[in-house]
Amino acid sequence: MFDTGAPSIRMQRSHGAAHVVMGPRGLIDLAQRGSAKAMLPRMTAGLPEIVFLNTAGGLASGDGLSFGVDLRAGTRALATTQTAERAYRATGAPARASVAITVGAGGWLDWVPQETILYDDARLERDTTVDLAPGAGCLLLEMLVLGRLAMGERPTRLHLRDRRVVRRAGRVIHHDALSLDDDALARLANPAMTAGAPALATLAMIADDAPDRLAAARAALVEPGVTAAASAPPGRLVIRLLAADGWPLRRQINRVLRVLRPDPLPRIWQV
Repeated sequence: MFDTGAPSIRMQRSHGAAHVVMGPRGLIDLAQRGSAKAMLPRMTAGLPEIVFLNTAGGLASGDGLSFGVDLRAGTRALATTQTAERAYRATGAPARASVAITVGAGGWLDWVPQETILYDDARLERDTTVDLAPGAGCLLLEMLVLGRLAMGERPTRLHLRDRRVVRRAGRVIHHDALSLDDDALARLANPAMTAGAPALATLAMIADDAPDRLAAARAALVEPGVTAAASAPPGRLVIRLLAADGWPLRRQINRVLRVLRPDPLPRIWQV
């Protein structure tokens, strides 16, 4: 092979990790490195908030991002992200993201990140794991937007592996996974799939009394332009939502959250 002598180009990758430990009296420990940051705004009402931030501005090929929350026994908190996460076009290895949550006995965490926007040809693999002690519970939200809708972009190529697992005392009690690739994208227009809706979300409440909220949750699913359904397996309430745009989806989620939880919505992403 002919050698031009030109140096090969090695793209810079972004890596970051942020981990927060909280107890009933507040922050116990905070560790952060690289592109991942965590902020704890001063609150006057509602749950203490943890706001995670990816200073790299998004996830590209080979990037790595990790967020972690450890709530000690009896601690209640809310964790979110400062802005929407963006998964950019990737030509090599997928970006990898992880969220690891531990909730001590009698504790509670609302994990309500802002949406993830998947650009055309994005490659992302993400795992969210939650370990609950006896008497602990959580609320988990995941919002996905397929393409930059304001620019008319709809992905035709994509690689997504997104998995959420909740364990109590080491036993899996909730498992939710989504896998999208080029072939799956072509099938999304099927009415049995998403009927072509590019904005989708899943909201899961894990608690012994979660099924008791089913009727109230269904009554709140009234946002125009959003298709939604709710079910209540033992110890869980699961709501799935589809929309043609991210804004009605966000409004619907806000309405449901107001019904399901007594605390104010995250200040950073109210609409």
